[in-house]
Amino acid sequence: MSDKTVKIPQQAFDWYDEYAHGDIDRRTFITRLSSLAISGLAISTIAASLTPNYAKAEQVSFNDPEITASYLEFDSPKGHGKGRGYLVLPKAQNENLGAVLVVHENRGLNPYIKDVARRLAKAGYIAFAPDALFPLGGYPGNDDDGRKMQRSMDRVKIEEDFKAAALMLKSHEKGNGKLGVVGFCFGGYISNMLAATLPKVINAAVPFYGTPGKEDVVNNVKGPLLLHFAGLDKRVNATWPEYKKVLESNNANYVAHTYQDVNHGFHNDSTSRYDQSAAELAWQRTLSFFATHLAQNANTSKPIF
Repeated sequence: MSDKTVKIPQQAFDWYDEYAHGDIDRRTFITRLSSLAISGLAISTIAASLTPNYAKAEQVSFNDPEITASYLEFDSPKGHGKGRGYLVLPKAQNENLGAVLVVHENRGLNPYIKDVARRLAKAGYIAFAPDALFPLGGYPGNDDDGRKMQRSMDRVKIEEDFKAAALMLKSHEKGNGKLGVVGFCFGGYISNMLAATLPKVINAAVPFYGTPGKEDVVNNVKGPLLLHFAGLDKRVNATWPEYKKVLESNNANYVAHTYQDVNHGFHNDSTSRYDQSAAELAWQRTLSFFATHLAQNANTSKPIF
């Protein structure tokens, strides 16, 4: 799904990462791109190849006959009062399904994250993807505005909303009492944060290129965790050595994989950062991890992989 006809220098990916995470503004990002000569392509073409095209990001249709999708509100008394998310269940439901909280990037509940939730439901899980932007009206339809909205919000209240969502999902009437979480970028951070703040609630956490929880909670992490890192992701990878020391000191149940020569966001199949081989391997590892730890009689006391 990445555009193989546009050869993009690594610098451009690095600048996009800075832009996407608020370290530089759009004007600076475009100015930097203009300094690159990429086969005579227009700056608009280069920028378009780096930004999401969500038409590419539907692996499971919203009307797939094997799933049922809806929206669900939940109470978040310590957060914004109310939260809302995208709930997807297998149509062939039973009473003992594992549940997975799906956490978006720093821009709200976009189509890619909804598709990840559908993929999980297709694999037999209750999947719930909250939208941090719900208090402001929800994901606005484009990532630039979504980033601005999320940046304007109280970070502590957002985190409380995800904690409330996890607690709600843990007790879902169709669930078996086992709860996993998978998140990407900001969602990777939230996955690590939930593993630290709700260690008795989260049975399996899978952060994709996420930074660790804050210093005041990170020592609570016991796992199980399955961590995915992109080899070219200098920003997030710089946090890993210290986090690894903490996990080892805690005797935590964790496994970490680094996918060489791929960029931050390599699982996101709507952008040119997508790497099919790495994304599919990471996803298969994720499904195997959840199958092991979210089964009704799972024993999570020993590391796997």
